[in-house]
Amino acid sequence: MIRVLGIETSCDETAASVVAFDSGASEIRSPKILSNTVLSQIAEHAAFGGVVPEIAARAHVEALDGIVEAALADAGTDLSEIDAVAATAGPGLVGGLIVGLMTAKAIAAAAGKPLLAINHLEGHALTARLTDGLEFPYLLLLVSGGHTQIVRVAGVGDYQRWATTIDDALGEAFDKTAKMLGLPYPGGPNVEKAAEKGDAARFAFPRPMKGATQPDFSFSGLKTAVRQAASAIAPLTEKDVADICASFQAAVADALQDRVRRALERFRAEFPDMKAPALVVAGGVAANRTIKVALEALCRDAGFRFVAPPLKLCTDNAAMIAWAGIERLSAGLADTENSFAFVPRSRWPLDGVSTPVVGSGRRGAKA
Repeated sequence: MIRVLGIETSCDETAASVVAFDSGASEIRSPKILSNTVLSQIAEHAAFGGVVPEIAARAHVEALDGIVEAALADAGTDLSEIDAVAATAGPGLVGGLIVGLMTAKAIAAAAGKPLLAINHLEGHALTARLTDGLEFPYLLLLVSGGHTQIVRVAGVGDYQRWATTIDDALGEAFDKTAKMLGLPYPGGPNVEKAAEKGDAARFAFPRPMKGATQPDFSFSGLKTAVRQAASAIAPLTEKDVADICASFQAAVADALQDRVRRALERFRAEFPDMKAPALVVAGGVAANRTIKVALEALCRDAGFRFVAPPLKLCTDNAAMIAWAGIERLSAGLADTENSFAFVPRSRWPLDGVSTPVVGSGRRGAKA
């Protein structure tokens, strides 16, 4: 039985987890999350309408030791029973990454355990194998505050980015839309809540990139259209805000459907013999009900299995980091000899071969 302690501090969640895996089960995968402790910093950042890196880093420093202790206690495990320590080493806010990785280095060195520096995006990419026992290959749609990508996942360490955003990540577009409309942080859940009472047909917002052959994303123009619509009818009533949110959400769902459809077609062409190909959706934006329903319908029509891990494992968490560590150990890909010299990376592409996409901005190139 392999037990790995995972640590995640890439943004505004301080998290630690212990995940166990029966490495002797060659036919049946039997992972188990023994603990998954997450401390959110939403309250600390709410007044600023977004994550403040310096505040996030200080909060990680204050909380992480206690979070690790709680995760070990919840798992009924002490450090002597841990086989390795895995920590997010990028991409993310560098201050938070330094706190988590340096803490992991200290724990691993003191306990005499191997250290695994994990790519945060790989954690998301492999979560469906932890929760659903999914076999390779499959397609991943990662939609979060900092990343919007479609990735072909063919094996541990074998990733090919098929699409990315040329400007804003989708989660960023949700947060900025909420801020423009005077909705509180975090933006995504509050836009969705307001949209429940809105008329999605009132505003004819654009569907960015719809019809383009390459399934890249763009949300900057949609965000601008929201700003222009809000300015044209200001001051906004509660009904105006609800209608804008509903129309914005409908545009996002339509655009995602179109972009992902292109990727599903490519996946079918490259793996024609697969009887039940899968689309995995991960990241905080995956919790949006309108988006989820649209993608479920798309997969149903295309003959794909739709896989969305539980929300607590879609958003930032340490269980996915511990599991990525287990996957790398099991595949013989853990570079434990050089891990103590690893330096945190604010930008760390999951696919190191694909070139950055530059369109309206460079933010989409950060992952």
